[in-house]
Amino acid sequence: MKPLKGKIALVAGATRGAGRGIAIELGAAGATVYVTGRTTREQRSEYNRPETIEETAELVNRAGGSGISVQVDHLDANQVQNLIARIEKEQGRLDILVNDVWGGEYLTQWNVPVWEHSLDRGFRLLRLAIDTHIITSHYALPLLTRNKNGLVVEITDGTAEYNDKNYRLSLFYDLAKNSVIRMAKSLAHELSPYECTAVSLTPGWMRSEIMLEHFGVQEENWRDATVKEPHFIISESPRYVGRAVAALAGDREVARWNGHSVSSGQLAQAYGFYDLDGSQPDSWRYMVEVQDAGKPANASGYR
Repeated sequence: MKPLKGKIALVAGATRGAGRGIAIELGAAGATVYVTGRTTREQRSEYNRPETIEETAELVNRAGGSGISVQVDHLDANQVQNLIARIEKEQGRLDILVNDVWGGEYLTQWNVPVWEHSLDRGFRLLRLAIDTHIITSHYALPLLTRNKNGLVVEITDGTAEYNDKNYRLSLFYDLAKNSVIRMAKSLAHELSPYECTAVSLTPGWMRSEIMLEHFGVQEENWRDATVKEPHFIISESPRYVGRAVAALAGDREVARWNGHSVSSGQLAQAYGFYDLDGSQPDSWRYMVEVQDAGKPANASGYR
């Protein structure tokens, strides 16, 4: 079954991590997916990492969709405008927009007060995490709103409920991730007259390429990382949040989520999908009830 066959999606920031997982799962559901990012096989971004948008597009094709890679710096308004013009010319429509551009892994200084945090790094983080989403929405939404049931997914870290009660370890990081949640709420208001939907979505503790590298493991043996960090037992693959986006995109009643802040684990319960290993990690409930509560790592009842 290909519930998204004929649908056109743009995953902004699909080079690696959540963006790549989302693009693959949209492809698996039959969508045509434009995958954007700065790193290609010929040129790397400031991340200086090996993952490329071409690889993501190939993985989309392999999953059963149609992947189209386009190098775009989403801080450059002209590049984004040209991207949307290309999608309009080639497809005539846009059904799904996923704003996943982030770029702050190597910019955040954790547990450092604002007066000690680098301003250059902090403001660069905010530009990458917030401005990119606004610029992309500015140019993409006129095309998306031409048809009813368009979907915008703002990818963030943390639910509104969790972030409201917890400091996210850096003023800049905290501000960036909460701004994206609020952005989805604002977009929900602006999209409602067009019968389109916007939600903010957070993965749990995600096994991105960078996270796996940090622990010295691969997806196949990720559980070995629990020796170093026992709470990693609640982690999830990037495909899990991808399945959350695909479930939203295939829901004819997706408007019930308009303006909401949701997690991959929450949507897994609502839609009945599973991670690659057949489990349903509920990372944010685990975070509150086990990790933040100071209890020993134990994912029983949480995945």
